[in-house]
Amino acid sequence: MNKTFLVFLFVGSVVFAQNDTIGIKTVGFNPDFSYKMLDQNQNLRKVNILLEERKNGAIQNNRLIIGSSLISIFDYQRSNTDSKFAYLMRHPTANNQIGKSVSEAVIHSFQFSITATVNSWITTHAELLYNPEQSFGAGTITTLSRNQVQLRKGFVVFGDLNSFPLYGAIGKMDAPFGQTGSVSPFTNSTMWHAFGGLGYGLQVGYTKGGFHAKFMAVQGGAQFRAMHTPVGDGTNVPSKLNNFVGDVNYNFNISEKVNLLLGASYLHGSAYCQGFPVTHFSPCQDNNPAYTYYGTLTVNDRLILKGGFAKTSDVWDGTFNPTPPLNVFEAAKVSSLDFGAKYDLNQSDKVRYTISGEFSNFRAGAEGSPWERQSQIVLGLAALMNKSAKLFVEVFRTEGFAPLNFISGSADFQPFAPGTTHSVADANSIGIVVGAQISF
Repeated sequence: MNKTFLVFLFVGSVVFAQNDTIGIKTVGFNPDFSYKMLDQNQNLRKVNILLEERKNGAIQNNRLIIGSSLISIFDYQRSNTDSKFAYLMRHPTANNQIGKSVSEAVIHSFQFSITATVNSWITTHAELLYNPEQSFGAGTITTLSRNQVQLRKGFVVFGDLNSFPLYGAIGKMDAPFGQTGSVSPFTNSTMWHAFGGLGYGLQVGYTKGGFHAKFMAVQGGAQFRAMHTPVGDGTNVPSKLNNFVGDVNYNFNISEKVNLLLGASYLHGSAYCQGFPVTHFSPCQDNNPAYTYYGTLTVNDRLILKGGFAKTSDVWDGTFNPTPPLNVFEAAKVSSLDFGAKYDLNQSDKVRYTISGEFSNFRAGAEGSPWERQSQIVLGLAALMNKSAKLFVEVFRTEGFAPLNFISGSADFQPFAPGTTHSVADANSIGIVVGAQISF
């Protein structure tokens, strides 16, 4: 997607906005709203953010809101193992990180969004994303295949929570599975990397008082992230709406200043269903469900304590390598644990300072296997200015190196010799990242 298309999109949006027969009367910016919708790691239930903003009157009818968010970072990492860096805010491969110490000063990502409120109960939202650091394209971060723009999210929301507690959405959106958001100012939790779903589908939800239930029917096949069910005779062609997610949570008002959210989710088809050797988006013979339970304690709108656990119902067949000497490790279920805390040092809307700490892990192999687990600890400090511009610094440590692609090895010397794997249980790295996220 080139600059000409973006200019065309913008001009077309203005023309659309000026056409009173369509219903859009005003084009403008809402930095606070754009920051919430384009934030990539803290609150990922964007459909619900949109509905709540409309309910609270932050977004009026007949509006077209243009937003953007740019994240630039400097980081330095050091590993005890050559070219084994498990920090997942960039692809953990030797194509991008060579040696035992690496550093970079780069654009991590850029987003551009358009939100349109047609009337009190119909809203659309679309987000374009440029993210060479985490793109699935081949090559390095300067290769053209990794420097592309994609429609990351796009959906139509039907609902007015001021009038009725039922709502719906259709499009490309995050799956309502568990609590995959992070307390860190920049880094996604390993829980998100393991179970944060993104796909085409249909959502319906009901919210009243502290109760909230949601169901999402998901397109089958291998979706964009963390969801997969076979379609037809073990293919991944997304020709059926045969995957789904269900989520229920309740927000308890323990006291005037203390809230406790408890919830649980079920996913019919997780991403952990391939046989050996494992490759991204390859077909599965059967689905592998997953479940999660989670909770968040909020004190005085200032202290947040959160935690969650997710696990597949069945073993991941691809975690068994049939070639000696790795065939001694049986296939295992996949799980992830996450807990963290965040505290606002002050409560100013002009500049708010926050400290945070989080631990999360990914367990995918039998005990003692090279791909048994990968964990992450992040300590963060952030300054949020005017509710839309954030400066941050994080210190992180990872333990284990277990990339999903060929996690347990490969066959026929492609890309490794049989009986070997690039996963390393004893690999660890430490690093620091300093950056800015500017939204408007």
